[in-house]
Amino acid sequence: MSDPDPKQQLDALEAKIAAAKAARESDKVHQEEHYSQAQLAWRMVTEMVAGLGIGFGIGYGLDVLFGTTPFLMVLFTLLGVVAGIRVMLRSAAEIQQAQLAKQAGEDEKRDRNGD
Repeated sequence: MSDPDPKQQLDALEAKIAAAKAARESDKVHQEEHYSQAQLAWRMVTEMVAGLGIGFGIGYGLDVLFGTTPFLMVLFTLLGVVAGIRVMLRSAAEIQQAQLAKQAGEDEKRDRNGD
């Protein structure tokens, strides 16, 4: 019985390793994309809650200071919600512009390669 050629075995092993690395890299890109989208969603939620909390805190503090219970608290809570929504919309526009720039760069790259 003859032993298989070691060079062929080594080439087959290298091909398997390359295939495993390629599969692992494609999974990682998908996970990173999913993670970044979740991170952006949490950023928006945090901005909204922060605006609400800050508005409530300022309103409550002013109510206690001036003795105008619940008037200023309600007013500043509503202003906090509006501020939170505005910050969320600004963040969404920023994210959208970044994605459009990325897509335009990919389109330009494809055009240069002749695809």
